[in-house]
Amino acid sequence: MNIVESLVYMLIFPGFLFLTSYAFFAQYIDRKLYARFQKRVGPPFIQPIADFIKLMSKEDVVPKAADKRMFTLAPIVGLAAVITAFMYIPIAWESSLLPSFEGDLIVVLYLLTIPTLALFLAGWTSGNPFGQVGSMRAITQMISYEIPFFMALLAPALIVGSWSFGNIVTDQMNGIWLIFLAPIAFIVAIITLQGKLERLPFDIPEAETEIVGGPLTEYSGRRLALFKAMLDIEMVVGASVITALFLGGPHLFIDFSGLPLAPYLPFIIGVIIFFVKVLAVILILTLIKSVVARYRIDQMVTLSYRWMVSLAVVQLVIIILAKYMGWL
Repeated sequence: MNIVESLVYMLIFPGFLFLTSYAFFAQYIDRKLYARFQKRVGPPFIQPIADFIKLMSKEDVVPKAADKRMFTLAPIVGLAAVITAFMYIPIAWESSLLPSFEGDLIVVLYLLTIPTLALFLAGWTSGNPFGQVGSMRAITQMISYEIPFFMALLAPALIVGSWSFGNIVTDQMNGIWLIFLAPIAFIVAIITLQGKLERLPFDIPEAETEIVGGPLTEYSGRRLALFKAMLDIEMVVGASVITALFLGGPHLFIDFSGLPLAPYLPFIIGVIIFFVKVLAVILILTLIKSVVARYRIDQMVTLSYRWMVSLAVVQLVIIILAKYMGWL
């Protein structure tokens, strides 16, 4: 890529502008479906953008007891991390347009841990007791779900024999989607992603009815808007990771890239297919959010270590045995 292409890639598509717009759209779908499941009307289409603009225009207050520098940097660093993580996920067939390399899956998983750390630091340095309690819950929850989440995403890499998103997606184009070869890992990834996003039933760190919003209790104005945008974008990035690893990424059961189409038409078709799949994953997350009540933090830890880790280990053992027997 030259400098102009790199700037377009980072700032417009599939970078900041496109990703933020799609995140607002995904938030609208999530809130609308959640409302319909509860027999409510739900928000209008423009509501997520209106909420963001409203927060950006409000007064931005920093508590006297807060560490002002960390209080300001936390949402910026968290937002930058999730946007950067999205840059490595193949959303179309033309892998040459994407910065893919061996080990980019590890980089993405690392970047996706930063938002939770940002939330922890935000609440801990805010000087508010509710924020500090929420921060401790956030870090405890992170230690619980990260292990099974990483182990679940190890399954596709183990099947393909590569830590590259590009190689894993290409392998599914030539074979079958990995959800059919590693269904247990897919289930574990979905459940732990729900915990990673701190959505019901795992919204324990925020728990507005208990600790007023947890790490974000003291946040307002632009800083709160950035945190909200970070969480929306993280939902899209997490769903994109699962789409790429388990659902074939931009591939359907027909490889449009080999057909005599206009030069950029296969690219556009691939992008549409990819983000339809992302919406399907978000639909599953919304269903979980709608039907399960909030867990306690000890229940979350028990669920993660007793059940999710065990299921992830079972899936990895099955894959290792299948590869040893020559079935994969």
